[in-house]
Amino acid sequence: MTPIEHLQQRAKDLHLYGLLAHWHELADSGWVEQLLLWEETERAKRSLERRLGSAHIGRFKPIADFDWNWPEQCDRTAISELLSLEFMNTAANAILVGASGLGKSTLAQNIAHQAVLHGHTVLFTTAGQLLGDLAALDSDSALRRRLRYYAAPALLVIDEVGYLSYSNRHADLLFELINRRHEQKSTLVTTNKSFAEWSEVFPNAACVVALIDRLVHNAEIIHIKGDSYRLKEAQERAGQRTKKRKSAARSTP
Repeated sequence: MTPIEHLQQRAKDLHLYGLLAHWHELADSGWVEQLLLWEETERAKRSLERRLGSAHIGRFKPIADFDWNWPEQCDRTAISELLSLEFMNTAANAILVGASGLGKSTLAQNIAHQAVLHGHTVLFTTAGQLLGDLAALDSDSALRRRLRYYAAPALLVIDEVGYLSYSNRHADLLFELINRRHEQKSTLVTTNKSFAEWSEVFPNAACVVALIDRLVHNAEIIHIKGDSYRLKEAQERAGQRTKKRKSAARSTP
C-alpha cells in the first residue's frame, strides 16, 4: 500500500466521505495527513472519555501508591499479570478473595481503568447495586434488556460479593448473568468470603454450586491476607492527631 493509499484508507476508516469525494484533488495536499491525525486524535479522546464515563469506576488510589508491603499475602506478580489484561484475551475471569480493607477494590479499579485505557468497554458495580437493579425489574422484557446491558462489557467488575446476604431470586439472576458471560467476556469479582462460605451469601439457593463452577472455570483466583489497611490508616491518623494535641499543649503557656 502506497502512502497515498494508506491516507485514503484512514479517511475511509474515519468515514470522511466529503474528503473522499474530492480525494484525487486533495490527496497531494500537505495538510491532509495533519487533518486525519487531528481527527483520529480527537475521536480517540472522545471515545476514552465516553468509556471512562460509562465504566463508573469512581475515584481510586493509583497502583503506584499501593502499599505492597502491608498485606501478609498478595501475589504481586499475579496482580501485574491481571493489569496486563492478558486474561481478557481468552475471556477468563479473575477473583480477588480477602477480608475487608486489604485493597481488593483498589486493585479491581486499577485493572478496570487499564482496560478502559486499552480500548475495552468496562462496567464497575457492586454486587448490591447489580442485584438490586436486576431484582427491581417487574417485566421480563425489561429484565432481558438489563441483563444484556450487564452482559455486554468486555470486562464486568462485581465488587463486594459477600458483604450482604441475598435471596434465591438474586442468586438466580447472578447465575443467569455469569452464565451469559461464561467464556464470552471476562468478569472480575472481589469477595470477602471463601467459596465454601458463599452458601451464607446466597442461603438455600440451589444454583450456588453451578454459579461458583461457572465463575471459577478458567479463572485467576488471588487470595489476599492480612489486617485491614483502612484500620491501619485510621490508627495512624489518630496517632498524628494525638501527637499534634500534645505538641500544642506543651507550647501553651
